[in-house]
Amino acid sequence: MPPAPVFPLLCPVCRDALQLGGGGARTLVCGAGHSFDASKQGYFNFLVGKGTVFEADSADMVAARFDFLSAGHYQPLADAIAELAAPALLATPGLRGVVLDAGTGTGHYLRAVLDRVSRDLAVTRDLSADPVPAVAIGLDISKFALRRGARMNPEALNVVGDVWQPLPVAENAVDVVTVVFAPRNAPEFARVLRPGGRLVVVTPRPGHLEEVAGLTGMLGIEPAKDERLAASLGQHFAPVETRDLDLALTLSPRDVANLAYMGPAGHHLDRAALAALEAALPECTAVSARFRISVFEPIP
Repeated sequence: MPPAPVFPLLCPVCRDALQLGGGGARTLVCGAGHSFDASKQGYFNFLVGKGTVFEADSADMVAARFDFLSAGHYQPLADAIAELAAPALLATPGLRGVVLDAGTGTGHYLRAVLDRVSRDLAVTRDLSADPVPAVAIGLDISKFALRRGARMNPEALNVVGDVWQPLPVAENAVDVVTVVFAPRNAPEFARVLRPGGRLVVVTPRPGHLEEVAGLTGMLGIEPAKDERLAASLGQHFAPVETRDLDLALTLSPRDVANLAYMGPAGHHLDRAALAALEAALPECTAVSARFRISVFEPIP
């Protein structure tokens, strides 16, 4: 049997190292005796103390995102993220790379990364000897998202946590951090990444979903978004590569409703009004999705 993955986790209470405890893969224990049991859905809850001031995605928002992503509309984006992340996860022969998906949501993008690493490894060695392609940690503030993420990526360690708090991950322990439409805690990402590691960030570009954004009440693209991204990361990261991706989508009325409800606007959208809009939409709606994938390396 191959050795089980060792997750470089820190206790959210005392910052001591966490290890699998007496409950096997369902219990994490630190040296000070703080213990965390997995939920029946397979995730760990690391929200301690006062918790967070941020509103987590609801079960309905997560269900909308799961249905939309499972339909494959954003699969080219997932594939592009995986292509950019895989080299850093395969940089050291014979060792598993470590990936942290910050804001993992339903786990679709992390799944694409792990599948890409598996395919690349299959070219060079027999995966039956070690079927775990990488050590994966999925972090999200929504327990409803982690219920989905834990099923999507059972080999990953899925954690409910606040990205704006100190991350429950050891220093210089991660090869890749992926952040897809999620908050970016630059100092913490730089702390957990190894020298030469990669931070892969996905943001929307002007014109993203413009055909339906106004109709559905989705939030618009903030002006000077690229400049703010660079400024927020500039003290800790240097840019490596930027890739733009445009997708021409053909969406059903339900797809459009899911698209609107799965994002930040879902916190305040009127479900009845959205249902009425869905009923009035044509059978197919052409929508342009415009993404920017930015890759950074930590500044030594």
